[in-house]
Amino acid sequence: MSVHDYLQEKIKKGEKLLFAVIDPIDYPSIEKAVETAGKAEEAGFDALLVGGSTEVQGYILDETVKRIKQNFSLPVILFPGNIGTLTPHADALYFMSLLNSRNAYWITKAQLLALPVIKRMGLEILSTAYVVVEPGGTVGWVGDADLIPRNKPKILAGFAMLAQEIGYKYFLMDVGSNAPEHVPLEAISLVKKAAPDITVIVAGGVKTPEQLREIYKAGADIVQIGTVLEQGKDPRPFVEAKWI
Repeated sequence: MSVHDYLQEKIKKGEKLLFAVIDPIDYPSIEKAVETAGKAEEAGFDALLVGGSTEVQGYILDETVKRIKQNFSLPVILFPGNIGTLTPHADALYFMSLLNSRNAYWITKAQLLALPVIKRMGLEILSTAYVVVEPGGTVGWVGDADLIPRNKPKILAGFAMLAQEIGYKYFLMDVGSNAPEHVPLEAISLVKKAAPDITVIVAGGVKTPEQLREIYKAGADIVQIGTVLEQGKDPRPFVEAKWI
């Protein structure tokens, strides 16, 4: 079964999905990053994302993903920060277009350059429209994003409608890692109503299971968390929040 089919089968059954983000650069060692992946799988996460906005490429990416795949069974999806965030050891990748970037490189050129390599590696492509919301963090700076204001949820809904009509399968809203607040609940609700046929992913700023539960109630299909895992918090209450 493809990763896409695995995810969609769960969503069609009414499940909410939870992804663990593992940025190897943020851990003191590859061993610690892999250990966190194992804890996420044991707790009941649905998939593992490996990647980051800067530096995650080459040996550290290859070795982290290879060790995760050797020891655990969850699908590993790459969360690329650039065309170097690729490894054949993963199962799939977010093939992302940063729709609100000011720089065409992040909308189409990086994808054009990376696609032949992705095909040779045999990675499954998850077609993903990516938008960055205030404050944006590192990804907003690296991606030269025209950050979507938090108090303008209709803009986010408009991007979601655009993504759905173009044919993207996933719509990812990100406020940046370790942001003080997650994507506003009103915006998530408007996005889901405006684009009901696209899978809605929310990233960044989720610090508690209670926040996670509210995000799901607002309409998110998938939520990804990383900083709280990196900080060593117990992942099990976050998984329990899926069952709203």
